Amino acid sequence: MKKWIVMILIGLLVLTSGCAAQPEPEEKTLILAEQYGLAYAPLQILQAKNFLSEIDPDLKLEWAKAGNTTAIREMMLAGKVDIGFMGIPPFLIARDKGMEWDIFTGLSQAPVGLVSSNPAIQGLADIQESDRIALPQPGSIQHILLAIAAERELGDAARFDQQLVTMKHPDGMSAMLAGEELNLHFTSPPYIFMELEEAGTHLVLSGTEAMGGPFTFIIGAAPKRVQEEKAESLAALKEGLQMAMDFMQDHPDEALAILSERYELEEEVLQGYLANPELVYSESVEGLDTFIDFMTRNGYLDQEITAEEVIWN
Repeated sequence: MKKWIVMILIGLLVLTSGCAAQPEPEEKTLILAEQYGLAYAPLQILQAKNFLSEIDPDLKLEWAKAGNTTAIREMMLAGKVDIGFMGIPPFLIARDKGMEWDIFTGLSQAPVGLVSSNPAIQGLADIQESDRIALPQPGSIQHILLAIAAERELGDAARFDQQLVTMKHPDGMSAMLAGEELNLHFTSPPYIFMELEEAGTHLVLSGTEAMGGPFTFIIGAAPKRVQEEKAESLAALKEGLQMAMDFMQDHPDEALAILSERYELEEEVLQGYLANPELVYSESVEGLDTFIDFMTRNGYLDQEITAEEVIWN
């Protein structure tokens, strides 16, 4: 009898140790942080159509809204967010400072620009030291585009760095149109469209003019821990985003209805915005080398960074 008891105990130990050696199952939840505007439209479609259920029925998405990349980075460092969507420059600055994350997808190109309600400001040279410029934050893609243009036109990339006011796009639009606190706003769709529809406003500088060509406005970034611990879920999200972009292309009427409700815009108005040729939804990443070169030359980046090393494969 004792012999059988010993054999059973040995068997249980073998089974237990075998179970302990098995890897932990991947957590089937991704928490996504986005910001404001039409540049994030594929995320709205992904959420509304629940495309991920077709790829991985067990994978769930949770959503968070952030006013700028600093908020996204802080949430990510605290483990409250897995994926963040943002412009290339703030992603590069955070990586340069030690943030362990990579770009896993492009999301959109967009017609961003500097809008003014002051008729005296027709170009960058007309901006006075007393003028204030609203944008999401220093180091944002809006800020870096402004700096690129300032270097080329005025010979000083930092010309406007002391005149920036950090504001969410909706607040920046309200402040610029009120014309009391500031009269310049570097913004993106739909706010740039809405501002330019107002009497007395005009475009001082477009993003394409500043950059000297097309560029990806929003990318998706994932930290190393997500790449390692949730690789399958990250790949599924990437596939789901492509499905959302394809849906927008193949089913424009249904996509328009979804986005009209999400952005609280009339369909006719929104359709005009989406028809802008500079508003492009794509997983490709354009302009990364240009941003890296400019930001390294002008001290926004301290480390040597290459485009290849920051793209997740």
